[in-house]
Amino acid sequence: MAGYLLNRLWQSVLVLLAVSVLSFVLIFISGDPVAALIPLNARQEDVDNIRRAYNLDQPVAVQYLLFLQRAAAGDMGESFKFKSDALALVLGRLPNTMLLACSSMALSMLVSLPIGILAASYKGRLPDVLGSGVALLGISMPSFWLGVILILVFAGGLRWLPASGSGTWRHLVLPTITVSAFATGLLIRLVRRSVADTMGQMYVTTARSKGLSERTIAWTHVLRNSAIPVVTVMGLQFGALLGGSVVVETVFAWPGVGWLMIQSIEARDLPVIRAAVLILALFIVAVNLAVDVLYTLLDPRIKLGVKPG
Repeated sequence: MAGYLLNRLWQSVLVLLAVSVLSFVLIFISGDPVAALIPLNARQEDVDNIRRAYNLDQPVAVQYLLFLQRAAAGDMGESFKFKSDALALVLGRLPNTMLLACSSMALSMLVSLPIGILAASYKGRLPDVLGSGVALLGISMPSFWLGVILILVFAGGLRWLPASGSGTWRHLVLPTITVSAFATGLLIRLVRRSVADTMGQMYVTTARSKGLSERTIAWTHVLRNSAIPVVTVMGLQFGALLGGSVVVETVFAWPGVGWLMIQSIEARDLPVIRAAVLILALFIVAVNLAVDVLYTLLDPRIKLGVKPG
């Protein structure tokens, strides 16, 4: 177990290095950031001074090594737009993004688990048809379109909820529903398939022969034994919720890392973009590692780092 964790930690470091290289290169080739920092009538002397101030006059490899050296010490540079520490800006917005991602994942679980189990228990009948329809609807709707529709209905028409901003639980409702829609649809389909496959196993037939109710069989025996693929997708989806809420945060003006990234991209604020990408990548890697460890709790027969046979 310890050896496996050390190996995964080393792999995580390599993944973060790869992410840092890709983000650095892609941002660099997207255009000259100095153009966003100077007025149109700026003198060439001013342009050269700005390049030297931010080390933009150095070769790309040198710029990356300087960035890596500072990042290892927790220094991601100063924001071009906000004139403050880039890492502090990202960490300041991170709790809002985490709150949105956690509430969205909780809502997805609360909705998808009972619907998926019910659909699998009544396969081919009305509950299954309705559950599959809900799953298809959640997967098919683009998040930005759903967000706009929810704003028009519940904020503009009914005036039940605020259309944007943060501060109270009411501000969280519409963004949470919007972000969780795709994950809910995906999990409903996965839970249904996994539970349906598990219900065909011999131990389920044995439990029925003992006179256990279908509810007890589903929640006590079937759910735990079908949980591993569900937990895997939940972990991947949580990472997707962290990194994929950029559009939703922008639609609802939710002050998270996603909205900060949009503002930074528009201003070509390289330090903030790099800091946001690395912090989100770090959390996604940590979630994937936590999912691997969770396998052993769900099924003690799984031994991490031990080859079968």
